[in-house]
Amino acid sequence: MPRLTDARKELRRAQIAEAAVRCFDRNGLERTSIADITAESGLSAGSIYTHYRNKADLVQATAREVLAKRAEVLGEYAASDTPPGPDELLARLIAAIDPAEARVGVQTWGEATTDPVIRGIVVDMIDQMRAMLLDCVTAWLVKVEHQEPAAARERATPIAHRVSALYQAELLYTALRSPTQETAL
Repeated sequence: MPRLTDARKELRRAQIAEAAVRCFDRNGLERTSIADITAESGLSAGSIYTHYRNKADLVQATAREVLAKRAEVLGEYAASDTPPGPDELLARLIAAIDPAEARVGVQTWGEATTDPVIRGIVVDMIDQMRAMLLDCVTAWLVKVEHQEPAAARERATPIAHRVSALYQAELLYTALRSPTQETAL
């Protein structure tokens, strides 16, 4: 049997993670089994276990994949000659919310209250997101508002915290909307 290339491995991991998100969205995090993900992905259990040790590892990978999407966009915003201000930044983040990812995210937050492994994943993801938001707001204050970098960083900290909190509130709001409400928007 030929060995998988690194590119093929990444595609396979993405295929599994996407199937997991669909299963988590449909069945809930707790009620989704590796067998469900196997059926959804069309791959063997062995293939899934080749890429992920267990369901917690898969949850972490799906969370990282969602965060990576946000990181790419936030990095572009921060590198821009005219980064968006906090209101525009929040509006762009909200516009990019995927309802299924929001539902899985909220389920993950719920699991984090009782599962220390999941809690570690959630805290890490929130901390990384907040750091990226801090970089964006700092870049806006420096490049658009023409503040000194040190002062901008200090001023950006509470602003980034508020943007993060409002973004999380929108994730929750999106997760709680029914599919009928989603199509009406």
